[in-house]
Amino acid sequence: MGKGPGPDITTLARLDEADLRWQNDAACAGHDPDIFFPANAPGVSIHAEIAQAKAICATCTVTEQCLDYALATHQEHGIWGGLNERERRRIRRRQRQAARP
Repeated sequence: MGKGPGPDITTLARLDEADLRWQNDAACAGHDPDIFFPANAPGVSIHAEIAQAKAICATCTVTEQCLDYALATHQEHGIWGGLNERERRRIRRRQRQAARP
């Protein structure tokens, strides 16, 4: 992977159409995408919005593929694979630490 904030070109090249077929089986496919990108709107608890998205993810059969995609493409926002931004950053940090000599 590249060292910049986004995915490197080899990562994108590997993400062909066959690799994205899992999206057809995703539990989120029939839901409003805004559910998975919570915003801190007035009068709405962001924690409740995150919990709603994670509840949908909990019923999903392709969360592993979803999370792998989010990590490979450096998705910075939203709920992917049942994890929020902070949780994915922790995984990436651990991966970087494990890769160090």
